[in-house]
Amino acid sequence: MLTAEICVNLAAKNIFQVYTYVVPQKFSFLKKGWRVIVPFGAKIVDGFIMEVKDTDKKFDFELKEIFDVVDNEIWFTPPMFAMASWIADFYLCPLSQAMALFMAGTHSKKIPPKTEIFIKPAEIFSETKLTKTQENFLQNLRERGEIPLKEIKSSSIIKKLLEKNLIVKESRRILRDSYANVDAVQKNITLTAEQKKAVDTVQLFIKSKMHAGFLLHGVTGSGKTQVYIELTKIARQLGRSALILVPEISLTGQIVKSFKAHFSEVTVIHSGLSIAERNDIFYKIRKGEVGIVIGARSALFTPLDNIGLIVVDEEQDSSYKQDAPPFYHAKIIAEQFAKIQNAVIIFGSATPSFETYYRAKSGKLFYLEFSHRISNNPLPQVECVDMRVELKAGNKSVLSFALKNLLEETLKNQQQAILLLNKRGYSTFVMCRDCGETVRCPECGLPMHYHITDKTLKCHYCEVEKIPPKICPKCGSKRIKYFGTGTQKLEEILSEELPQAKILRMDRDTTAKKFAYDEILESFRRGDFDILFGTKMVAKGHDIPNVTAVGILSADSVLNFPDFRAAEECFDLITQAAGRAGRGDLPGKVIVQTYNTEADAVKFACQQDFKSFYDAEISKREFLFFPPFSRLVKLIFTSKNKEKIFDAAERIVNSFKLEVATNSATRQEIFGPIPAAIENLRGEFRFVVLIKTADLEIVRGFLRLHNLQISPNVQIDFDPLTTN
Repeated sequence: MLTAEICVNLAAKNIFQVYTYVVPQKFSFLKKGWRVIVPFGAKIVDGFIMEVKDTDKKFDFELKEIFDVVDNEIWFTPPMFAMASWIADFYLCPLSQAMALFMAGTHSKKIPPKTEIFIKPAEIFSETKLTKTQENFLQNLRERGEIPLKEIKSSSIIKKLLEKNLIVKESRRILRDSYANVDAVQKNITLTAEQKKAVDTVQLFIKSKMHAGFLLHGVTGSGKTQVYIELTKIARQLGRSALILVPEISLTGQIVKSFKAHFSEVTVIHSGLSIAERNDIFYKIRKGEVGIVIGARSALFTPLDNIGLIVVDEEQDSSYKQDAPPFYHAKIIAEQFAKIQNAVIIFGSATPSFETYYRAKSGKLFYLEFSHRISNNPLPQVECVDMRVELKAGNKSVLSFALKNLLEETLKNQQQAILLLNKRGYSTFVMCRDCGETVRCPECGLPMHYHITDKTLKCHYCEVEKIPPKICPKCGSKRIKYFGTGTQKLEEILSEELPQAKILRMDRDTTAKKFAYDEILESFRRGDFDILFGTKMVAKGHDIPNVTAVGILSADSVLNFPDFRAAEECFDLITQAAGRAGRGDLPGKVIVQTYNTEADAVKFACQQDFKSFYDAEISKREFLFFPPFSRLVKLIFTSKNKEKIFDAAERIVNSFKLEVATNSATRQEIFGPIPAAIENLRGEFRFVVLIKTADLEIVRGFLRLHNLQISPNVQIDFDPLTTN
């Protein structure tokens, strides 16, 4: 009897075993790596074949048969299996959950490939009498070689010629590619001395097929992308592939253009593509038609093999962290993948994360520095404006006098500007002026934001929507006030104060549809608009030569977050946004508006001095035993019973102190339980326990010992971005 050991693809976190199924005769071709559809209890689910074997073993129960296959080929390659196994072990999640990351979407049913029928001339022609129309059609067909059936209007001609065996039909798979028509023009580029040194250093490892990790720390506009391109050329010349990761979809368009100017075999993958499109991409990769993959974090899970180069661009970006189980970090997985493939990995950034920069300074990564922009163009001039002084001077606008003057001067010179306000919506909260009641989300309790376009209140965490109240539900007052400024309100203010300007908003609301990011940026790059404004997506990676002015509103707002990374994020946002100015031949000017000019993050960001900021901040991290001096593990305990789940969390804390913290040779600390930032989510109470460790494996062993990885009431987040 032919049987298969199958890992079922279910969301249940406590399924850590495989199940045995009978392989029907019609599926005798199945091997390890195929995806199949199987009965599981009362459900029909998909699963992954881990092993196929011929056995005479007698079972105490009746085995069920494999119901169907999902694909027309093996899905999981050996490197994909190796990575899935590593992810399951590292993140303490079921193997099925790890393997599900390598799927192109939900596959509970087959998704047939797109096909098209072509008409071709028969190889052997029989002598037969033809009409003039038939003769003309055949002549045209022979000249063209083939014609898509959908282009042929006369079905009678096709029918007659098929009967005479003069033509044949051929069905062919059509591979969808949303980026096929991306225009790209190759430029003659001479590498700078810093670029050439970086390429010469890294290529030695690519050519010798040795794993090595690099931090490419370059100021904004210093030409990091061109180095990625040159190293990709070397990898491809050696027959090895390249994986280029960017943090968000909004960054793919520009980097795709840059790569397509040099390579014809580029494919792009991210969550914005349909399942069918991603299936086609996987097919092309397996057939060897693609050797370069560009995409967001999901691009890690393609079947790309024989990788010589992995690039993690803008490596400091929080978008690389998955916010749902298994809570993986793409940087960590990418580095492990590079080790498995004996590949080079490059972490690139103008504002590297403290963890990555510390590793480079400690010699665990090779350090490459670009201290100058291309052609030695100067970094933009940055002016810090204290909004407290503006208010005392009678300016109640969100635009300081200096920023408004800069925008007017920019418009006068027919140049362009970018404004960053990292709050979407119209107003950031709605409150009763009489009793202070704030309208909060019924699911999570966070203040709801007002969106003027559809006149609704929205929770930016749960996406819950509701109609704004006309009277206070607590005291009955009609004095409902809308506070704060979001991007929608900024749009209104710009229209009033700069009526001559053509303005364009880019935030989550305006980029909901497919390729909206690229369309907005392209229209701005063409000069159709004078001012591009929006949330932090306007600050990332865009290279538009005519942008000479940048304004950063509420630059210090992130400093109010109760998190150890707040200062780092503030510095990053200001520096990255400022870097959009003056990237062409014209000098740039940046206005940073803040209520906290004394903060190190603001002060050093305005000076564009990463190293001084790092030196000022790193001692605080060391004293408090935060990364890079520790690894964090966040445990989130959830239950509808508040007392019960708090007691369960407290027992774990006490056990850790007794079993680990007091006995470990390395530093181990545990804190909590404390209420989560969102204490009550959809009726479930949430408490957080935070572990700081100098030895992650010890903590992982403790979690396994107490079976927390299978507990339905506990979520385990390794290397969380926030502590609460």
